[in-house]
Amino acid sequence: MIFSRYERFVLTVVGALGAIDILLIAAKGIRVDWTGYGMIGMIGLGTIMLGLFYRFIRNDARIAETLILTAGFILFTLVGSVFNYVLLPIHFPRIDDFLVGVDRLMGYDWPGLVTYIAQWPDVSALLKIVYFTSLPQLVMVVLLLGFSGQSEKLAHFLVTGIVGALLSIVVWAFFPTFGTSAVWNLPDDVVRRAGLAVGPSYGLELVRLSKEGVDYLTPANVLGLIGFPSFHTVMAAMSVVFTWRIPWVRLPVLALNIIMVPAILLHGGHHLSDFFGGLAVFTIAYFIAHYVINVLRDDRAASAPAEHVHVAP
Repeated sequence: MIFSRYERFVLTVVGALGAIDILLIAAKGIRVDWTGYGMIGMIGLGTIMLGLFYRFIRNDARIAETLILTAGFILFTLVGSVFNYVLLPIHFPRIDDFLVGVDRLMGYDWPGLVTYIAQWPDVSALLKIVYFTSLPQLVMVVLLLGFSGQSEKLAHFLVTGIVGALLSIVVWAFFPTFGTSAVWNLPDDVVRRAGLAVGPSYGLELVRLSKEGVDYLTPANVLGLIGFPSFHTVMAAMSVVFTWRIPWVRLPVLALNIIMVPAILLHGGHHLSDFFGGLAVFTIAYFIAHYVINVLRDDRAASAPAEHVHVAP
C-alpha cells in the first residue's frame, strides 16, 4: 500500500472537503487567488512526496508517516479555511447577544477584563505572545509523537483536530457568532494600551463579511471567523491531552495553556461561553477520533495476511 489507513482517511477527508469547496466557489462565482492557494498546496503535496521518499527509498516508516499525516493536516487547514469562508454570508441570526447574557450570569464582563488588563500593558503583551503559541504547540506535538514512533497517537491527535474543526464550523454555521470585538465598543486609549490582537476594527470586518459574504478568496487575508465554539480552546486542549504522557513536557504545556485561557478571552475577543464550547467540542472530537482510529486499526488487522495453520492428519 502506498498510504496507510490513517493517511488515506485524512487525505480522503481533505479531498472530499476540497471538492465541496470548488463546487461552492463555482456556484457562488467567488474569485480565487489560485496562485496563493496553489503555493500552499504544493507545500503539502511536496511534504507527501518527501514522506513517500522516506517510505520507499529510505525505508523509514516513522518519518514517512509523520510527514504524510502532517501534510494531510496542512492541506486540511487549507480546504477547511476556504470552506469556512464560502459559507458566508451567514443565514441564521447571530447569537452574540445571547452569549453576552450567559456570560453575565457567570459574572464575566469582557470590557471590564480589557480595561483591567490595560493597566498593565506588559502583562497584555505577554498574554498576546502566549495566544500566538497555539499553532507552534501543535507543531511541537506532531514532532514529539511522530519522531518518537507513536504513529497511532499522532493519527488520533490529527483526526481530533480535523473533527474538532469540522464540528466548530458546523456549529458556527447554524449559530453564528463573531466574538466580543463585534459586540462592544471600547475607548481608543484602552484598546491602545491593551494592544488587542482582535480589536474593534477586526470585529467590524467580521460583521461586514457576515452580511456581504466574500467575493475574493486569498490566503494572504484570512480572518478567524468562528467565535463560538473557540477553536483556540480546542487546540489548547489538544496540546495538553496529547502530551500528558510525556513527563518532561506535560507540566510546561499545562502551565502554558492555563495562561492561554485569559489570553484567549482577552486577545481572541471571546465570550466565556466560547471557551466552554471549545472544551465541549474537543471532548466530542476526541472520542469520535478515538472511535475512527479503532475502526481503522481493526480494519488494518483484518486485512493483514492470515497465518497458515497446519492441521495434523
